[in-house]
Amino acid sequence: MPLDFSKPVYALAPLAGFTDLPFRRVVKAFGVDLTVSEMISANALAYGSKKTEKMLTKSPIETPYSIQIAGSDPEILKRALDVINALEGVDIVDLNAGCPVPKVFNNLQGSALLSDLDRLGTAIETIKAYSDTPLTSVKVRLGVTDKIPAEIARVCEEAGADFIAVHGRTRAGKYKAPVDYDAIAAAKRAVSIPVLANGDIDSPAKARWVLEQTGCDGVMIGRAAVGHPWIFAQIKQGIDVPESALIAEVVLEHFDQMIAHYGEHGVILFRKHLHTYSKAGYPGASAFRHAVNHIERVDPMRQEIVHFFHQPLLAASREETDDMQCGFHLSTANTSLTIQRA
Repeated sequence: MPLDFSKPVYALAPLAGFTDLPFRRVVKAFGVDLTVSEMISANALAYGSKKTEKMLTKSPIETPYSIQIAGSDPEILKRALDVINALEGVDIVDLNAGCPVPKVFNNLQGSALLSDLDRLGTAIETIKAYSDTPLTSVKVRLGVTDKIPAEIARVCEEAGADFIAVHGRTRAGKYKAPVDYDAIAAAKRAVSIPVLANGDIDSPAKARWVLEQTGCDGVMIGRAAVGHPWIFAQIKQGIDVPESALIAEVVLEHFDQMIAHYGEHGVILFRKHLHTYSKAGYPGASAFRHAVNHIERVDPMRQEIVHFFHQPLLAASREETDDMQCGFHLSTANTSLTIQRA
């Protein structure tokens, strides 16, 4: 089985515009158990979009690897699965039943499936029947406006899902409503398949609390990993604030991967990542973010990155690190952390 649910599973949530191949490679180097592609349109795959097909590409170190698709029409799903079935190294097909964005919702995809549980069940059954991957999963919310977590979870299980991830908000709650961890717990109690909890998990302490509160089999982390890909090593290995040298290496590795994947356009795409990485506790972060917003070429951007991230962290951040029981280093006797390259 691609995933071992005998111990907590830590997964990277799919985030449109962020969890592309370069970012997933960096996160995987810090020990995440499962990486998931950005949400892929089943329609785009069915109609041969080359840009969309490129989004399916995985790194050799991504094992297990899940592709998330958005769709509901069985015939379109079958055609999309034909494309995925031709790929090597895909372990899971995940159905998106949680995206709240209007253009997805209004196309009877994403969280719209939670208002039509028969359609949801049919979509899962189609993936289960036509996918060649070992596992089928579903990422859901608690409902559209009303919370029906147990009912949604049971439909997923009955339709053949091997596990589910539950985001603890309704579609109406978007990304700002408080996460209802009790509702996630209700989904877990309703089924016998594994359940991952998702929503506002932003620290090792919060991850432990959510596992205890919900009884889930693991957690899925999205936004908290952006700018902090080492969060999975923090959770799994009990280490804390990273050293400035490691942050610099991570940022440069991520930048190089972006250029390798996107060409010079990767410079512009990487700006949003630099905005988040720069918030780790460096002096002059605001000026740095302003500067990179006007850089469009590889060499000037690399020079700016090297100059900024090789300076020491601010004293407050450094004092916090010194108080930790375990330092976070690129390579130590206890953790042997390195950036894996493949």
